Amino acid sequence: MIQKSTLDFLRKLEENNYREWFHEHKAAYDAAKQDVIDTGVQLIAEINKFDKSIGFPDPKKCMFRIARDTRFSNDKSPYKTNMGFLLNAEGSTRSELPAYYMHIEPGNCFVSCGVYMASPPVIKAIRVAIDDDWSVFSSILNNKAFKAAFGNTLAQDDDMLSRVPAGFDKNSPAAECLKLKHFYVFRPMSQKEVCSKDFVKEAARLFKLTEPLCTFLREAIVASRE
Repeated sequence: MIQKSTLDFLRKLEENNYREWFHEHKAAYDAAKQDVIDTGVQLIAEINKFDKSIGFPDPKKCMFRIARDTRFSNDKSPYKTNMGFLLNAEGSTRSELPAYYMHIEPGNCFVSCGVYMASPPVIKAIRVAIDDDWSVFSSILNNKAFKAAFGNTLAQDDDMLSRVPAGFDKNSPAAECLKLKHFYVFRPMSQKEVCSKDFVKEAARLFKLTEPLCTFLREAIVASRE
C-alpha cells in the first residue's frame, strides 16, 4: 500500500515546485520515494508468480527520477509531481520492452501495462505483429475479464494517426490498432484504493490480466531484434 503521507508530499510539491522548497523537505521526499520502492518490491514478488520474465531487478532502477528534463519544455518546473515505478524484462526505465507500471500522483493514480513512447522501429515491429497475428491479439483484447478491467481496446492517445500507416492494408481488421503510436492499457485508481492494505493484491490482479498483452508485445519486439 501507498502511504497517505506520500500523496500529501506530492500535493505540497505541486504547490511549491522550486528547488529551495524541495531541498528543505528532502527528508519527506526520501520517505515518499522509499514508500513507493517498498510497494514496488511487493509488486515484483507478486508479478513473478505469473510472469517470471521481469525477474528480481534492483527496485531503485525501476523508479523514474523526480527531476524533470526542462531543456525542451516551456514548463521549467524542476520536479515531477508524480512517482512512477516500472517493471520489464530488462529491469530498466530506459528499456523499450513492455512494462507493468504503477503511477502515483494525487488525483491521477493508475496502473498500466504495455509500450509507451517507443522508437519508430519498435512501433513498426508491434504493428507488423498485430497485423500478422490479429486473431491472437484480438483474443487478448476480447478476454472477458480483461475487457471488464480495461475496456475493449488499447488506450487511444491524441497523437494516434488518422489513417492506417503506409505499408498496411487500410481495410485490415487491425486498422484501429495500427494507427496507434503507443500500445498500452491503464486502470485509474483512487487514493482510497492505492492507500488500501489490499492495493498490492489488486494491482497484481490487474497486472495478471495484462500478462498476455505484455508477452505478445515483448515477443514482437524481441523477434524484430533478431
